[in-house]
Amino acid sequence: MTSRITIREVAKEAGVSIGTASRALNRAGRVSEAAIAAVTKAARKLGYEPDAIAQSMRTRSSGAVGLLVSDLANPLYAQIITAVEEALQAAGYALLIASTHNDGKREKNLIDLFRRRRVDGLILGPCESENPKLLEQIAEHMPVVSLDRDFGPSGTGVQVDHFAGAMQATQYLLNLGHTRIALLTPGTMLRPGRERIAGFEAAYAQHGLKPVPKLIRSEKSAMEFAFSEALSLMSGADAPTAFLCLGTRILAGVLQGMRHTGRVVPNDVSVISIGDTDLSQLFSPSITSLTWDLSVVGTALAQLMLKRLERDAEVEPESIVITTQLVLRESCGPAVARKKATA
Repeated sequence: MTSRITIREVAKEAGVSIGTASRALNRAGRVSEAAIAAVTKAARKLGYEPDAIAQSMRTRSSGAVGLLVSDLANPLYAQIITAVEEALQAAGYALLIASTHNDGKREKNLIDLFRRRRVDGLILGPCESENPKLLEQIAEHMPVVSLDRDFGPSGTGVQVDHFAGAMQATQYLLNLGHTRIALLTPGTMLRPGRERIAGFEAAYAQHGLKPVPKLIRSEKSAMEFAFSEALSLMSGADAPTAFLCLGTRILAGVLQGMRHTGRVVPNDVSVISIGDTDLSQLFSPSITSLTWDLSVVGTALAQLMLKRLERDAEVEPESIVITTQLVLRESCGPAVARKKATA
């Protein structure tokens, strides 16, 4: 096994003291340009790699930012994570990613782990409980930026306008004559879920109507409940004529439920996906989707974080709101009355 090259060997190769080599490598303290050039050349020649832990202790910076999301398998996070990583890497930071599985206890443990690993900042996505005080506590130790969660007046983050989006999508279905619209969304404990339900209800109110309470289904997790919920709804006498649902596993569960009950999109049931995914685009017929620019979300998160990592800067709290748009495809049509089964 090849032994690790030490800074002592780099200093000897460059013909300088260990202290000078350390200052040259870390660009800290008084050191000449000639010494920096000699040390850099020696380090490259020997294949020297600095000890990241020791370096972070000296500089009080790990050069890394942590990012927590509820589910790494959710395709809606993929573009966000990619954009965050690209922007941070361009500024010299690495991105460390973990999944909370929408579990508050796991989130706390991961936050503690990232703090022990001396990350320079944290980006936190939605989780089962969203207490702004938690963010205030984290902010006492490091910069924290929120992704689509409540962060209070003193916090900073990026939020999607789920209220306006859900309202627009619901109005579109109501204008097609649908009054029995099912809304399937992850739990009301999460900001996106609460905002979607509020927008859904506001659209009905504008039409002088009220939604059917039993058609609003929300759970802590989108993992397992979608198929059983969709099957239950479509097996009843007053089945919904339209679905508005998150475009990941919930959409897959709804489409599976339709297949089991013999429904056809859009002849029998109209469908709108919240979030545009491969499934909504490639399904036949393609699914009308409520979408927002995920890359813009990721870039905004990274920019907010980088601004807070400039240690000499006094930065005020910031809130960035991302608007949504409805992409019309082939999955929606006029409401069709279905005959009730007779005994």
